[in-house]
Amino acid sequence: MSTATADLYDERGDDLDSLALQLQDIGGLTAFDGPIRTVRCHRDNALVKSVLATPGGGAVLVVDGGGSLESALVGDLIAASAVANGWAGVIVNGAVRDREALAGLPLGVKALGSNPRKSAKEGAGEIDVEVLIAGVRFAPGRHVWADADGVLVER
Repeated sequence: MSTATADLYDERGDDLDSLALQLQDIGGLTAFDGPIRTVRCHRDNALVKSVLATPGGGAVLVVDGGGSLESALVGDLIAASAVANGWAGVIVNGAVRDREALAGLPLGVKALGSNPRKSAKEGAGEIDVEVLIAGVRFAPGRHVWADADGVLVER
């Protein structure tokens, strides 16, 4: 990502939504951007794993885990798969695990926090649906930018 989110907002203003939710930078890349793909799930990461195992083409997966910190939706194996498949990053409204391993991967990862507890693997949830996180709409195909200052989404 070549343009900082603050500069991008100065340029485009109301064409962008700014996520007020304070996510932690956990991956090896702090700045990343790409077209949005989504997964909505609660304490079940089977869909996250399956989507990140497909070619990402520089996309960013936005995972709406409902803000739950009860179990992790992304860990080192899933993140390594995302890197191998060309994903730019993952934004998780929920928890991740394996923080030290994630920090060593060339992948942007933003999340609410971490929990070593793994999640269910039943496949409950939805893929490529519009998700609403802290009042911001993440629609598949729109562009998202993330860096140390936060997250911007094209309207």
